Amino acid sequence: MTVYALVDCNNFYVSCERVFNPKFEGHPVIVLSSNDGCAIARSNEAKELGIKMAQPLYQITDLVKRHNVQVVSANFHLYSDMSNRVMQVLADIAPSTQQYSIDECFLDLTGMTADLIEFGRMAKIKVQQWTGIPVGVGIAETKTLAKIANIIAKKSTKTGGVLNLVGSPWRNKALERTKVEDVWGIGKQFTKMLNRNGVMTALDLTNQPDGWIRKEMGVVGLKTVRELRGEDCIGFDSIPQPKKTTMVSRSFGHTVTNLDDLINAVTVFATTAAEEIRKANLVSSSVSVFIGTNPFSNEPQYKPLQSVELPFATNNTKHIVRAVIRGLKEIYREGFKYKKAGVMLLDLDDADHVAQSLFDRPDPKDDKLIEAFDQINRQQGPGAINFGTTGQPYGWRSNSAYRSPRYTTEWKSIPVVKA
Repeated sequence: MTVYALVDCNNFYVSCERVFNPKFEGHPVIVLSSNDGCAIARSNEAKELGIKMAQPLYQITDLVKRHNVQVVSANFHLYSDMSNRVMQVLADIAPSTQQYSIDECFLDLTGMTADLIEFGRMAKIKVQQWTGIPVGVGIAETKTLAKIANIIAKKSTKTGGVLNLVGSPWRNKALERTKVEDVWGIGKQFTKMLNRNGVMTALDLTNQPDGWIRKEMGVVGLKTVRELRGEDCIGFDSIPQPKKTTMVSRSFGHTVTNLDDLINAVTVFATTAAEEIRKANLVSSSVSVFIGTNPFSNEPQYKPLQSVELPFATNNTKHIVRAVIRGLKEIYREGFKYKKAGVMLLDLDDADHVAQSLFDRPDPKDDKLIEAFDQINRQQGPGAINFGTTGQPYGWRSNSAYRSPRYTTEWKSIPVVKA
């Protein structure tokens, strides 16, 4: 019998902020999106005030003032680093781990002889003790059931943040308490269809005939139902295939008209995207760059996109930046006020198995340069060195008026304790 645990960080972005700002504890907190536009994370206290996910800040200004809601701008460098720390703790204490998202990780506990509840409590305590991040732990025979166990563990005070459904007589009760839209893999369209047919809970779903499920939801839907019944259909090693594209884009804090400003912006995006695929050991064969005016303004509209083939598959920032700038120069037109830009890396492939070009080959010196570039930024913090003028302040950058320091990735932001 397989046994999985899902460890999920509680209100992750808010929890990261609270680690370094204890005064936020017990108070309503919201984290804002790029340009401080809307709430992308909320503490439980903020949720109780009625603040909704993705709600624009301007709609809740009075609520924020009246209840002294703590407002912070998203600090993704901090969140990414804190995520890595949480995952490392879990890797140290579990036989095998599989990160699912920035704040979720599956553990394979199959064959473990220790008491599962005690293990879950130990994992919860160690993650919080070593990183400061509170987590919930759900344990079950399948990943889908572990997801449900985790949801209940985090909501119910009786569980203490840990719920084990393996062989539990409470499994059906847990399924009955779970709305069908909260089942992993059930999207909005399936939810509407199921609700129309009287399927309101996860338990209702498990009671449907296999033939009907397969007809209405396909093979993937049938796997989900079987998982809810306790049959492991996903497996621990079922890792999604590497993605074929990656994109980095931003809306600007202010409109941009100057080509140099746009070059600076897309260079930043290309650098970020290149770092991302290097970490995943992927290479790209072509890039696309796009710019766009504000669709909500009465100004003239212009939203071009240009693709550029790379001379060879690469994850080298220098070559990617060069191609992106070339594409930008081809589509840039004077007289427009640009509000957004982005870079896409296309045709991604495994760096170890990509076919080599017979005519164009990378210079070994370039690889050494990028290795040194990455090493310096790892040691000194992101942005310690940059390509071109990417480290310089430019007007296009997103508004982040309430952003906390990068406590764990920037030397000058390390907290100072005075004894």
